[in-house]
Amino acid sequence: MNYHEAIDWLYSTQMFGIKLGLDGPKRLLREFLAFPSHRTKVIHVAGTNGKGSTCAMIDSLAQGLALKSGLFTSPHLIDYRERVRVGGLEISEEKTALLVTELRDLVADWEDHPTFFELTLALAMRHFRDEKCEIIVLETGMGGRLDATTAVPADVCILTPISLDHTQILGSTLDEIAREKAAIAVHGKPFLSAKQPAEAEKAIRQITNQAQAPLDFVTAPLLGYTIALPGKHQQENAALACEAIVAAGYHLSFDVVQFAFQHLNWPGRFEKINDHLILDAAHNPHAAHALVETWKAEYSDQKAAIIFGAADDKATPDVLTILSEIATTFHFVPVNSPRSIPPENHTVDLPSIIYPNLPSALTATEGQPTLLTGSLFLLGEAKALLKNQTTRTSSQ
Repeated sequence: MNYHEAIDWLYSTQMFGIKLGLDGPKRLLREFLAFPSHRTKVIHVAGTNGKGSTCAMIDSLAQGLALKSGLFTSPHLIDYRERVRVGGLEISEEKTALLVTELRDLVADWEDHPTFFELTLALAMRHFRDEKCEIIVLETGMGGRLDATTAVPADVCILTPISLDHTQILGSTLDEIAREKAAIAVHGKPFLSAKQPAEAEKAIRQITNQAQAPLDFVTAPLLGYTIALPGKHQQENAALACEAIVAAGYHLSFDVVQFAFQHLNWPGRFEKINDHLILDAAHNPHAAHALVETWKAEYSDQKAAIIFGAADDKATPDVLTILSEIATTFHFVPVNSPRSIPPENHTVDLPSIIYPNLPSALTATEGQPTLLTGSLFLLGEAKALLKNQTTRTSSQ
């Protein structure tokens, strides 16, 4: 298969949906020879908010230490290959096609066909092994206990802030969700957590105690450094990232940390496109609060026209209420996803306008302070549109 045929086949596997469980991923990693070398350190990151930013920070620190670092994240914004990077460089189209072809042939007669996410993880892990990565940073897809990434043996486990999200799958309380996510804990291996709500902290302490995983909470933000991603929450993510690298057995100097965070590039997190347009993926209440605080810190009393689109999520009304604090008007658009919430379903107490598509909303708000937020799928569509590129969203 060439690259485009490979991507077509991969996307066709979304019909197998999301499967939570480790037997399938373990078999796939084993038969695809994709488990990491015994010399490779693996840092596994779970949580609700800040996973991607924290992973990017750990990866940047590793590169600053001249380590060959593999980074696995999801979803992508524009290009599928964003999910798999070595030394900051995306996997090539040629290598993607080669590995996907091999994967397709391997699983052709499997009764229990691997999912899109499981196949992508296997592709990433094999690429990291081929490239002889010294350290691998893995972001969970959903949850933790039964997430495919948990099939990979980890040396350090990280938990970013937990809030209510994916409640239909992970549980309806912070206790239930924290237990699912903290279950990435590995016997005897360091476990680091960001500051958590009391209910979640209690669950984390119980799960890590049972696993006999040494637990530390990293609650103070990292101060005294220039961080390319604005917001106090990013200072907290940065502190967690530094502790992760140290827990993996490496030493950090001031210069390494400063260079890594000053040159950090992680799109879609309070990303300033131009003087008037900011992109941020705040799709749940915890993230919305962080976005509002960051906006106020950056722009004081200035308010924004907010372009908003969301995929199916019961917390959306709460997100809109929180965002109203910094909004002049809302501009509701559909999201390029089967789970898109129809724009007319959103209700706010401020002036609002419904648009048939994103380009019309961007045109209407041009020249005024504008914040585009909500689903990551919407951010991907916006970035592709602004770069005159095409994007292909996935459900995983």
